[in-house]
Amino acid sequence: MFNKTPVAAALALMFAAHLPSALAQAQLNSGAATQAAPANRSQSATQTGANTTTAPLDTSNAPTLPLVSISGSADKTDFLANKSSVGAKKPTAVRDIAQTATVVTKAVLESEGVSSFQDALHNVPGVTIGGAEGGQIGNNINLRGFSARTDIYLDGFRDRGQYYRDTFDLESVDVLFGPSSMLFGRGSTGGVINQVSKKAELQDSGEVSGTVGTDDRYRSTVDLNHQLSDTSAFRIDAFGQDMGSSRDVEKNKDYGVAPKLSFGIGTPTEITFSALIEHNDDMPDYGLPALDGHAAPVPKNTFYGLTNDHTVQDVQIVNNTIKHRVNDDLTIQNQTQFAHYAINAHETAAHAILTGQLATSPALANGNYTNVPLSQLYAQLQSHDRVINDHSLYNDSDVFYKFNTGFIKHDLDLGIELGRDTYANQGYTRGNLPIVSLLNPAYESTPSNVTTTVGNLAQASANTFAGYFNDTMSLGQHWKAVGGVRWDDYRAEISNTTSSPGFAAQTNTFTSVRGGFIFQPNDWSSYYISYGTSFDPSLEYLTVTNGTQNLAPETNKSYEVGAKWDAFDGKLSVTTAVFQTTQNNSRTEDSAGVYLLDGNVRVRGDQISVTGHITDTWQVIGGYTFMNALVVQALDGTQGNTPANTPRDTFTLWNTYNITPAWEVGGGMTYMSSRFAANTDLVKVGGYTRWDAEVAYHQKKYDLRLNLLNLTNKDYIDTVIQSDGGRSVPGIGRTLLATATYKF
Repeated sequence: MFNKTPVAAALALMFAAHLPSALAQAQLNSGAATQAAPANRSQSATQTGANTTTAPLDTSNAPTLPLVSISGSADKTDFLANKSSVGAKKPTAVRDIAQTATVVTKAVLESEGVSSFQDALHNVPGVTIGGAEGGQIGNNINLRGFSARTDIYLDGFRDRGQYYRDTFDLESVDVLFGPSSMLFGRGSTGGVINQVSKKAELQDSGEVSGTVGTDDRYRSTVDLNHQLSDTSAFRIDAFGQDMGSSRDVEKNKDYGVAPKLSFGIGTPTEITFSALIEHNDDMPDYGLPALDGHAAPVPKNTFYGLTNDHTVQDVQIVNNTIKHRVNDDLTIQNQTQFAHYAINAHETAAHAILTGQLATSPALANGNYTNVPLSQLYAQLQSHDRVINDHSLYNDSDVFYKFNTGFIKHDLDLGIELGRDTYANQGYTRGNLPIVSLLNPAYESTPSNVTTTVGNLAQASANTFAGYFNDTMSLGQHWKAVGGVRWDDYRAEISNTTSSPGFAAQTNTFTSVRGGFIFQPNDWSSYYISYGTSFDPSLEYLTVTNGTQNLAPETNKSYEVGAKWDAFDGKLSVTTAVFQTTQNNSRTEDSAGVYLLDGNVRVRGDQISVTGHITDTWQVIGGYTFMNALVVQALDGTQGNTPANTPRDTFTLWNTYNITPAWEVGGGMTYMSSRFAANTDLVKVGGYTRWDAEVAYHQKKYDLRLNLLNLTNKDYIDTVIQSDGGRSVPGIGRTLLATATYKF
């Protein structure tokens, strides 16, 4: 269907060669198609044979234990999760989601030595890292070629703050691809990402971990769980780190704590209180300026900025969930979350490349094409200072109801969402900043002659009201139909003290839909087709580009056809899909500087992934995504170009092998083809392949692990930023991490 690269063709042949035998083995293990699947396929191999007889047990006087609900993988060391938190408003079997869904479990993150949210997403093909709105604060993600900056969620609630997220309190990172406004409201054009927090459990346990690494990397984590009664428990997770980098000057000092308290675990009524408190004191990294259409060819450790730059972020998020199970068919749930994000950014970056050392020296023209020797070029520094205060308050109420109408079985979710967001961004400008050598910039703190002036104060707020329903209908034994509708009323306003517009307000109402059919001929295969929509208001980020405030929302449509197979008795999951996402009325600027909804962006592609056990001792997670992205129509001269930060090919692979019950080795690679920093296609970063490896020693009470990141010390670009013609942030150099974990 699509013009694939040799990498895609090779992968397709590899999976085609191995898939039939794997599926045949899965069918053999699952028994006859007419038999019911075991409740837990991963344990079916241990079931007693047919010729064995067992005397019945007298359970009349046995105590009744509380019902404990378990989701995801039964084994905490497994890469494969049977359920995902995306695709519905409650954990749902991956095979029952009519879209591509990827779950990166805690086991994957631990084996890779991953501690940041951004690094966790390197396991998901089709995800790229970038900046947003001219500045890089926090995690800014692209999914299938579209920005997902405010499409990051924490336990089902929008986590819209611009901060650097850590994985210390995460059980998994779940990614749903494709427009999903029916479930999540505004945005979600390329998909959504949900962070799933750890939960309090009915047991006493503890874990302490410490990591040391090259480039002065130090990190420690604590995970303590205490059972308070037969139905209540308390858990607290914490971390602290002092992390150097293979990039000059870069150093981050962060800490966080996440307590949670649960009552009524396993009873009809469960009440949970949780919080996330995180403090980041990080050195900002705006990367390398563009020269001759690429990142400036300077050493990858080169830093452009001042040594006293900082990005200080304080995050406080509190959550309350009340879940009441009326009976086996009816459950009522209410969730409330309050979030506060405070950011103090004192950031400096290379703004322009000059042919002289004076502020009056000529700057290179658009595209930065020049024959001037590198040693005779200079970087003009510019400030990106701001103080941001961001608040969110959301409440979701859901009714989950199972019922039958004739032969059709319904699994219905009815819900209402209420939300309030406020945002304040006070800008500052520093003058008389130094002009430094492009090749050998001097590292210094802010000079005494630098002046600071107060800039624009942008203040914004938004109210959200939404009602939705989603129904998964079982049409007999083998067919399911999934359909849902959501109506959003999103009202936002913004004011500026010096920038334009001085004031703007808009009300957007939009109806989002999702529909799909799933065919499941047996318990190990699932085939689906789906359609979904989403919308993007111009005040979606509570910021606005002047001239767009009176435009209607951008709208998006997606079509996807896919298949999901469970091989090796359900221990290995293989998924594949072809998709097309189209933004039919993109905002575009004409020659007179007027913005219109006359643009069109289209991304076509396919995706294949594999997760789980190939053998009892060999685990793997990997995938490939091909994206044919095109600016179909635009008035700003970008028509026919490739959209920003959208590589044609991305491939990820990580696997581990247990040589003995104690010793484990692992390794993998990440491949990404070339991409552009902006839709202008003037600045391009090359493709790369990065290799990682690990070796671990496991005992009942402790684990020891060595991780070697970027094994070959490959020079590559991890992040691209649109502003200032396109900036590129180099990826990590060769890094060795040693981790010791004690369990009690």
